[in-house]
Amino acid sequence: MSARRRSVTSGAEWEGRYGYRRAVRIGDVVAVAGTTAPGPDAYAQARAAFATALGALAELGGRPEDVIRTRMFVVDIAEADAVGRAHAEAFGAHPPAATMVEVSALIAPELLVEVELDAVVGVSDGP
Repeated sequence: MSARRRSVTSGAEWEGRYGYRRAVRIGDVVAVAGTTAPGPDAYAQARAAFATALGALAELGGRPEDVIRTRMFVVDIAEADAVGRAHAEAFGAHPPAATMVEVSALIAPELLVEVELDAVVGVSDGP
């Protein structure tokens, strides 16, 4: 028996143009694509991007505590503390494995942060 594929779209122009979805769930695994958000600084952008990504996860039945891995892409690694603070706020007592890297640019010049999530729905904390 094969697992059912479900997806969430953001409606962004990039999805149709580049052929992807905001998030895809197959079985218990959910992958949330790179997510950005406008804002006045890296912290505000990261908070909004995590909220959007977690919203897509929720549409597919997931919760923040189901997230097992995040990736954060920043255009200025000097913003690591601000982006890391937004990450800690998003995941609270259930921190996932995480990676943060500096990149030379994102899809639009005003964007400072992009985030990705991977989750396994229904995971519970062990002893």
